[in-house]
Order: sequence, then C-alpha cells, then structure tokens
Amino acid sequence: MNVLRPAAGVYAFYDGRVEGYRFAEGPNWVDDGALSLGIASYAVVSGDAALVYDTHVSVDHGRRIRAALESEGVRSFTVVLSHWHLDHVAGTSAFAGCDVIACERTAQLLAGSRDAIQDGSLEGPPAIDPLVLPSTTFREHLELQIGDVQLELLHTDIHSDDATVIWWPEHELLFCGDTMEDTVTYVDEPERLPVHRENLEKLRPLRPGRILPNHGSPVVIASGGYSAGLIDATQWYIDFLLRSREDASLAELDLREVVTACGNADVHYFAPYEQVHRENVASVRAHG
Repeated sequence: MNVLRPAAGVYAFYDGRVEGYRFAEGPNWVDDGALSLGIASYAVVSGDAALVYDTHVSVDHGRRIRAALESEGVRSFTVVLSHWHLDHVAGTSAFAGCDVIACERTAQLLAGSRDAIQDGSLEGPPAIDPLVLPSTTFREHLELQIGDVQLELLHTDIHSDDATVIWWPEHELLFCGDTMEDTVTYVDEPERLPVHRENLEKLRPLRPGRILPNHGSPVVIASGGYSAGLIDATQWYIDFLLRSREDASLAELDLREVVTACGNADVHYFAPYEQVHRENVASVRAHG
C-alpha cells in the first residue's frame, strides 16, 4: 500500500494495479473488485485529528492506515463510510473505539447483511468478521469539524443508493467514493441509472476544483485528483449504457473504443476495466 499526498493535509492510501500480485488465491472480491482496479482510502488531517474516509479492503490495511497516521501525530480518529460495499468497510475494526459515521441507508444495509458479510456468504470470501456497524448516522447532510477543518457529508444516490461524498469547501475538494471512477463507473444498480445521472448533475453546483475517487489512477490522484470533467465523463458513460439497450452496435464496442468516443481527458483506458464494462453493458441490457 502506497501513501500518496494529493493535497495539503490529505493522505491517499492506495493499493492495487500491481501486475501479478493477488491478495489471495482463487476468486475473491478483494482482488476481483478492488485491487485489480486500484483502490484508495483517504484521510484528512488537522493537528492531532483525522477523518478517515473508508477503511480499505482488510483489517490489516486499516491497521496500516491507523499506524501511518499515528506516526504523523494523529491521536483522534473519525471514520466516515462512503457506502456499504465490502471493499470500503472491511478494515473498520482497526479503528476500535472511534466514531464511525455513515448515512442512515448505509447503516441499514450493513445491519441487514451483517450475518452474510461475517460468514463470507454475501460476496464470497474473505469474510469480514467482526463487521463494525456505524455508531453515528445522518440523513441528507452533516457538517463535521476535524481539528480546524470544516467538512460536509452529503448523502446521494449515485452508484448505490447509500452513497456519502465529502465536500471540503475551503479547498473546493470533493471526495466522491465510488460515485465516479476512472476508467468507468461500476454499475451495481442498473435500474437506477437515470437517478444516478440526475444526482451527478446535483453535484455540479458545488463547482469542485478537484475530485478524488476511491477507484482511479494513482498518478492522477497523487498529482491532486481529477477535474470536474469527471462528472461529465460519468454522465456520458451512463448515457452510453442507456443507449446501448436499443443499439446493439454500441453494446459491441470494447472499452478502448468507448473511451475514445468519450474524448474526455479525465478518463484513462485501463485494461482491467474491460471486464467491468462488459458486465455493465450486459447488466443494463438485461434490465432494459
């Protein structure tokens, strides 16, 4: 796991996109849904306080995040979960005794699937046991003070209906979780794509100067993140998927052709996303 510094006071704990490396033998959600694509968890640090945005793909990853921040003088931790998917919540037990914040929908989804997550039957191995549930929940909006930093947590329905993004107004910085990705968004709720597109539009008035996604290029993240063009690219791709339901020729395009057609400098072709794209197209057409 590499520690990147995309902005002052911001740490990105990045793992994945390492050719030939696997977390475990055989099919598993850590390799197939996270490390193959690359994944980051973030921290915003002010003085001896830190907000940790997602706890990564394992307890060991979470422990390494905590240890790295403690070595920088952090003594007070607040965890915020971007949504309920396993690669974002697996390391939470490394932050025992800390406040864990999530929107009400995330808490509901985690509690409802707790047994299946803990025995490894929800998405297959590895199991997450114990699964730590949120200790604090909010509905649509929550203002949070971390040291001298004022942050805003916003609940939205993009990628999943329990998404929480973090807005740092002072630096025009948006931590977007899985609401946007580079190369393309992963479609988990195909029937809700029009809603996701509409809610992406509602992020635009924030006028983010930079966007930090959980899945993206480590080079771009280390250089400060993506421009607001990532919103445009994600909306374009959703429109493409919706058009592919009626146009079989679009469904046959490979991801490199799709990226070329998009023509957006904020997305970069990365071969492991070919499988994600094929699954997206199949899922959307099946729910047409």
